[in-house]
Amino acid sequence: MYQSKITGLGYYVPDNVVTNEDLSKIMDTNDEWIQERTGIQERRHVIKGEDTTTSMGVKAARIAIERSGLANEDIDFIVFATISPDYYFPGPGVSLQKELGLRTVGALDIRNQCSGFIYALSVADQFIKTGMYKNILIVGSELQSIGLDMTTRGRGVSVIFGDGAGAAIISREEDATKGVLSTHLHSEGEHAKELSVLAPGMGGRWVTDILKDNDPNDESYFPYMNGQFVFKNAVVRFSEVINEGLKANNLEVSDINMLIPHQANLRISQFIQKKFGLNDYQVFNNIQKYGNTTAASIPIALTQAWELGKIKEGDLVVLAAFGSGFTWASAIIKW
Repeated sequence: MYQSKITGLGYYVPDNVVTNEDLSKIMDTNDEWIQERTGIQERRHVIKGEDTTTSMGVKAARIAIERSGLANEDIDFIVFATISPDYYFPGPGVSLQKELGLRTVGALDIRNQCSGFIYALSVADQFIKTGMYKNILIVGSELQSIGLDMTTRGRGVSVIFGDGAGAAIISREEDATKGVLSTHLHSEGEHAKELSVLAPGMGGRWVTDILKDNDPNDESYFPYMNGQFVFKNAVVRFSEVINEGLKANNLEVSDINMLIPHQANLRISQFIQKKFGLNDYQVFNNIQKYGNTTAASIPIALTQAWELGKIKEGDLVVLAAFGSGFTWASAIIKW
């Protein structure tokens, strides 16, 4: 049984900064209202036509591959996590393979929303550990801004989300004491509609129905979130899945050097930090500058933390996520 290790990281965000003040000009909101509820000060939105989910993923992937010291021909497999693919089908994994000029390797698309990157990491970890593959590229990329209701009606959700991409190379590691120690995945579909986009969908109203009805009051294709309910579930599941990972590896909270939570809401991250008694140096947040980038949030934050020297060799790094589905997950990593 092999061990898997992160050997390269990269991220990309669009240049276009959208501040809370910018949003206040197109909807009834203000900087104080947004920061009080989410902690977000600004986010990045693509300029329409300049970037796609795939193109952002490609830019992040190129950085990760270069930093890993590998060549394109060394990549054995792709795992791409997103809720905002370029096409309804096929998924973006194959587009990424084409744009990077990779060999005809397999490409798997992950649809686990905010938990997507950790799910992708877990899949890659299993392929590496069983010896099937040696080097796997995993990507989390989201272009969400063009699908948001950028009006007062949608402000409760639309102020939260941003665009961006993060990538990692997962490689075989002979040292069993390093790398991904374990991953832990969960779901609870009972609450699927509490954070969702209901249309278009094969089981309900499809694109043809939306076009036929041409109903300006139809909100089914915009994101919906029961904010308070999601918050209450998030803080419970975050705590559970972090403790699960620590227990599986006979570790204590005091062993954590860096916790990188999914950047859903700064208030959730602060709640978890306080609950676990972690200091500001043990938790990394960047939601203030990028908003919630869903499957891209953890790889962007992980890359930035590493670039800033906040993660060093031998550190215990914990990744944790909660989001739509509901799904939640954690990863315990010895750097």
